Amino acid sequence: MTKIPLVDLHAQYVSIKDSIDTAIREVIDSAAFIGGTCVREFEQAYAADYGVKHCVSVANGTDALYIALRMLGLGAGDEVITSAHSWISTSETISQSGARPVFVDVDEYYTLDADLIEAAITPRTRAIIPVHLYGQPAEMTSILAIAAKHDLLIIEDCAQAHYATWQGRRVGTLGVVATFSFYPGKNLGAYGDAGAIVTNDGELATRMRMYANHGSLRKHDHRIEGINSRLDALQAAVLGAKLPHIHAWTRARQQVASWYDEALRDVRGVQIPRVRQGATHVWHLYVVQVADRDAVAARLGARGIQTAVHYPVPLPLLAAYRRLNARAEQFPAAAANAKRILSLPIYPELTRAQVHYIAECLAQDVALTS
Repeated sequence: MTKIPLVDLHAQYVSIKDSIDTAIREVIDSAAFIGGTCVREFEQAYAADYGVKHCVSVANGTDALYIALRMLGLGAGDEVITSAHSWISTSETISQSGARPVFVDVDEYYTLDADLIEAAITPRTRAIIPVHLYGQPAEMTSILAIAAKHDLLIIEDCAQAHYATWQGRRVGTLGVVATFSFYPGKNLGAYGDAGAIVTNDGELATRMRMYANHGSLRKHDHRIEGINSRLDALQAAVLGAKLPHIHAWTRARQQVASWYDEALRDVRGVQIPRVRQGATHVWHLYVVQVADRDAVAARLGARGIQTAVHYPVPLPLLAAYRRLNARAEQFPAAAANAKRILSLPIYPELTRAQVHYIAECLAQDVALTS
């Protein structure tokens, strides 16, 4: 039986095996596993390639958000507006900082609905975290205008949108600070947990770097109490070996998405993803909508096609946020999407023949539920 995974990390490894093996071997030979040359070189390379002044590497994308929030001074009594449709890292870090997450529904592109933000602003609102979900930028022109009008901070959650652009500018360069995840399945992924924060604010970068390293920039010189959130050298080496390939991989993802669009555009019962005008989508995920989603996913699985749901429950409706007393009718788009969304396999090595097979199977399975 044909087997097509949601993401094929082994195929990616095989394609750059020599570079990866060499990078890992050099770290092991040096026995410098925490900090050191590999970490510094990756930070410098990522900042230069991304077009920002500072990259602060951390242990994971969740820590990146938490550190940014804390070092921007967010805390008790503050409110932070974010999307009702995202991974819980976005909102749990707001709570962990001491602030209160305020959820806003999403638009047709699965990102924060800019038209609904102002109604959620109160005297306690300090920041907005737009999530560039699935690889697509949020509508940042309106969000930035709202933030300027109300004197709010913008923290961009770029965990799924490495190198995506809005109106010609890369996401992550639009707000005061941006966070990235390098979880293995991301467009730029490590071989374990890893993350980074980028900013053009040198003072903020120094505070974040200090906080992530026990409040210290030099050993035993602890200026503040911090946390332990350091990117280890093995992960930095892997990321450094992968970084030269990210733009080619992005173009390959965009090609795969175009094949899906072509094969599924006229399939009755399948809603393909929309791309926002002015945005460059980097296709971390290719998410369709279908009726009877779980049955369709099960049939695809029986044919060897792995799928996933990102995400089955809107954030405010999770048990973790029962304290907010949220109702589905307050987030109609997110609630409706959660019942229908289905992520199909997408990765640079996916072939056109595999895409056509997936599309053919999807069309047949959707027809069975009609």
